[in-house]
Amino acid sequence: MSGSQSVLHHLPTWASRWLGYRQLLSPTGPQPQSVVWIWSWIGAFSGLAVIQAVFQQAHYFVNKGVAPIVPSYGATAVLIYGVIDSPLAQPRNVFFGHFIGALIGVCVAKLFEHLPTEARYNELAWLAVSISCASTIVLMQITKTVHPPAGATAIIPILDKSLQHALGWYFIPVVLLSSVLSLAVALLTNNIQRRYPIYWVSPPAPVLPVDASGSANQGLPEKNPLEISTRERTHSGGSTPGQATGAATPVRVGVP
Repeated sequence: MSGSQSVLHHLPTWASRWLGYRQLLSPTGPQPQSVVWIWSWIGAFSGLAVIQAVFQQAHYFVNKGVAPIVPSYGATAVLIYGVIDSPLAQPRNVFFGHFIGALIGVCVAKLFEHLPTEARYNELAWLAVSISCASTIVLMQITKTVHPPAGATAIIPILDKSLQHALGWYFIPVVLLSSVLSLAVALLTNNIQRRYPIYWVSPPAPVLPVDASGSANQGLPEKNPLEISTRERTHSGGSTPGQATGAATPVRVGVP
């Protein structure tokens, strides 16, 4: 049991369920496609509606000039409400993937703002976009937080100059709050008849089936009985096959 699972294990059932924890022995099975479709629709609708409600109704964000929604969260909705079993849809990837994309996007935009004219900025926007997205991909790979919509988050501050001028570094906390709101809705809607997340920090280790002897040995190469017998005789000081000895030759089991 992983560290996060062991913590969730001690929470009351009514609380741990909404964080994706299930008893290991509880029966699980695939849901009918109709159930998946219904909850995907409800989750995506609710998640995007909550984000827009917060940024459109809260005077603090309205006065800051925050857009109703960061467009890349439409793609995030596809993953965290529609493909909830994917590693790309797990909370760690969603939160840190968007954070990395926002951070690199703002940094690159700020760097290219030092160009002498806006016309020159527009000429080199292709370079800024390429640097930002490529750097985001590599950093997500290094941190094992790959989340494809974050690639779009990385280029938004560069292409949307009005947003960059209005928010600047403030774009990063806006993205983080959007991730938190999206994940909060996902935890509620995805755990009614499904399970989300599959993991919080790292994927669970695969469980190997136990054979009749009580050992989990699936995936291990089978040992040749002839090699075992020869090795045992060698280590015990005996002679190997082909040497003249009075000892019996090892039985060649399974060798034609």
